[in-house]
Amino acid sequence: MRADLPPGGKRPRRAIARQAGSYHHGDLRQALLDAARSLLDERGLEGFTLRECARRAGVSHAAPAHHFGDAAGLLTAFAVSGFQQLSAMMQAYRDKAPPAPEAQLRAVGLAYIDFAIGHRAQFQLMFRYDRLLPGDAGLERAGSEAAGHLSATLSGALAERGLDGRGEDFERRLLLAWSAVHGFATLLLEGRLDGWRGRQSVPVFASRAGDDVLAVLEVALLAVPPAGPRRRARGRAA
Repeated sequence: MRADLPPGGKRPRRAIARQAGSYHHGDLRQALLDAARSLLDERGLEGFTLRECARRAGVSHAAPAHHFGDAAGLLTAFAVSGFQQLSAMMQAYRDKAPPAPEAQLRAVGLAYIDFAIGHRAQFQLMFRYDRLLPGDAGLERAGSEAAGHLSATLSGALAERGLDGRGEDFERRLLLAWSAVHGFATLLLEGRLDGWRGRQSVPVFASRAGDDVLAVLEVALLAVPPAGPRRRARGRAA
C-alpha cells in the first residue's frame, strides 16, 4: 500500500480535486513551456511534438489546446518568452556597463551573443517564422522591445559623435549591427567557428572573439559617412 494513501487505497475527493485543479491558475502554461524547452534542447525543432510536451508536463495530450491551441501556438509563446528574456539580458548588461554610448552599444551586442550561447534551441526558434503563428501581436511586441535596445544604443552612440540616428543611413547601420551579432552567434552555434575556437570553450571563445568582433564592428557603425552622392543599390528594375 502506498504511504500517501489512506486505508482502503483511495484518495479523498477533495485531494483529487485540488491536484486536478493545480494547473488552473497558470501552472499548466508554465509547465508546458518548461516541457517545450526540455524537448527542444534534447531533440531540436524537428523532434518537437505537442503530444510529447503534454507527456512531459504530466497532462493529457489534449490539455495544451486550452492554452495554446496547437503546436505553433506553444512554440510562439516559447519564442515570445525568449525575446523577453533577451530584452531583460540586454537591459541587465546595459545596467552593468559604463554609461558611455559606445560601452552601452557593446553591452547590447555581448548580451545578444551570450543569450544565443545559453539558450541555443530557443534562440534558433525565435527566428523560425515558418513554425510560428504569423502576425502574432505578442511576438511582434516582444521582438520590437528587444530590437529597441540595439536601436537605442546605436542611436545614442551616433549622436555622441554628431551623427544622425535616423533615416536611411541609420537603418543601414542598424542592419549591419544586427547582421554581425546574429551571424557571429549563429556561426558559433553551428560549429562553423571551431577552427578559430580551438580548445577554448564556447562561452570563453564567445566572450573573447565576440568582444574583438564588436570592437571592429563599432568602427564601421560609427564611421562618418563619405561625402557625395551614394551609389544606388542594385535591384530588380520596376
